Amino acid sequence: MLEHLRNFSIIAHVDHGKSTLADRILEKTGAISEREMRDQVLDSMELERERGITIKMQPVCITHTYQNIQYTLNLIDTPGHIDFSYEVSRSLRAVEGVLLLVDATQGIQAQTLSVLSLAKQVGLTIIPVLTKIDMHHARQEVVTQSLIKLIGCTTEDICITSGKTGEGVHKLLDTIVKKIPPPQSTLSEKRALVFDFGYTTHVGVTAFVRVMDGVCKKGDALVLAGAKRDFVIKDIGVLTPSPVSRNELSAGMIGYIVTGIKEAGIPYVGDTLIAKGSHTEPIDGYAAAIPMVWASLYPQDASQYTTLAQTLNELKLSDSSLVFEQEQSSVLGKGYRCGFLGMLHLEIITERIKREGHVNLIITSPSTEYMVTTKNGTTITVTNPNEFPEYGLIASIQEQWVRLEVIVPHDYISIVSQLVIEFEGLIVSVDEFQDERSILIGEMPLREFMRKFFDRLKSVTSGYGSVSYERIGYRHGDVARMDILLAEEVFPAFSTVVSKRKAQQDARVLVEAIYELLPHALFKIKIQARVDGKIIASREISAMRKDVTGHLYGGDITRKMKLREKQKEGKKRMNQSGKVRVDHDVFLKIMKKRDE
Repeated sequence: MLEHLRNFSIIAHVDHGKSTLADRILEKTGAISEREMRDQVLDSMELERERGITIKMQPVCITHTYQNIQYTLNLIDTPGHIDFSYEVSRSLRAVEGVLLLVDATQGIQAQTLSVLSLAKQVGLTIIPVLTKIDMHHARQEVVTQSLIKLIGCTTEDICITSGKTGEGVHKLLDTIVKKIPPPQSTLSEKRALVFDFGYTTHVGVTAFVRVMDGVCKKGDALVLAGAKRDFVIKDIGVLTPSPVSRNELSAGMIGYIVTGIKEAGIPYVGDTLIAKGSHTEPIDGYAAAIPMVWASLYPQDASQYTTLAQTLNELKLSDSSLVFEQEQSSVLGKGYRCGFLGMLHLEIITERIKREGHVNLIITSPSTEYMVTTKNGTTITVTNPNEFPEYGLIASIQEQWVRLEVIVPHDYISIVSQLVIEFEGLIVSVDEFQDERSILIGEMPLREFMRKFFDRLKSVTSGYGSVSYERIGYRHGDVARMDILLAEEVFPAFSTVVSKRKAQQDARVLVEAIYELLPHALFKIKIQARVDGKIIASREISAMRKDVTGHLYGGDITRKMKLREKQKEGKKRMNQSGKVRVDHDVFLKIMKKRDE
């Protein structure tokens, strides 16, 4: 049975046609009928089809006949955006080979190098695939030579396909059977790797698994080795791509197991399923996701806090990379501090909360993680600007840095170098790449990379630039907390961590946004930005004027004078004790204007 199994994944740079090729594979193998066929059939979320990107990996079981022998192929379609490289790394642990997809019109991109490196680390068989050859501006010969140089293959090793027309797909399926080795099993006891989860309210958690050893059957009592939670298999089967129940999954198979678990926080990706009472060793080497970006989420309507909590818990069951904890704000009320894999991940999760939970959100400024050492020698990890110690107590601050690989045409290398320096980065090297392009290696604070560096790169290179990144650890950070004072009182929701080099500029932008949008009050409001105990930007909103003598008619002038003096005294007291209220809609407008 094992010799007739093949497990593989599709990896590529974003928008190189992974999902389109997967569609053609499903068509050619008869997994999907013409009536059922639609674009991006493996992208189950509405957001994925709207944006034309894959957000979650999706396994599917298909069959292919080669030399009169029927083979079972287990395919895992993966995301391409750099924010979801964790999804790719998880899928690679469950397969023996990958299709390295390269767009014939764009050539090898930065993320192509990144995912290729991941596949090599795991020791997978790599099949190079050139796609979009039907496009009139395809550069088939040039890109073929680039692939040969990159992975050391021959022209005959490269599969030529078109995801649009289906050309070359049947030959590709034959190549998968010939080149990707069948799975191996060394134990008779049950052992399965959990590489993803799904969740529905009526069945609970569904684990997507690769059975490494033994046979798992419906009704078996299993244990999540890491979570120490046992359960009985409610249902078991494969995805074709719709779920198809089976009596068992044997070693080498990829499929699903319905656990019946409905509590959040118990299952996690990378856990091992073993038989209850068994002492089988769990599978190791499966790294957990580490958040790159942090932001606080609050419901605009405080009554929706419970709904927000339920939605986050449900999302956590299907997206193990999401991290969150409760948080309380004196201004915004109760909410959650959340960790994300990147800015796109943040955008996707918040959009899903709005659509699936019907919760309107307030999202604070994204920040990264800092290691702050105080003068008494204590080191704390800070993800929220409001947790920063006072500037006089800080001995040093370290922040995360990333290593960048930027691939651009030669003509753009100068402007990209300037862009990296503008974002406080360092140029490590600039070398010739392929196809009249250069590769720039740089290093940059993660804080700066998340300030829309990717968008700026696409803008200055007219869309021809591509980038991938990886963490390289902590370095000294020349940063400080910036507080906003309204009527000389700190407003925590506006606090943020800024580069001291750009503090003046950031302070002026935020102060001006607040000045333009904050409504007038009956007392004057000072808007001040403070960094390291110094006010570096300030504006003042004048008091709203009210004519207290308007109702008088005739009489002695002293009557008006007394009323004006009384108003003056009242305004003086309000200036001393008045508190500024920032409504939710005003806060959202200020944040939007600042980002613009």
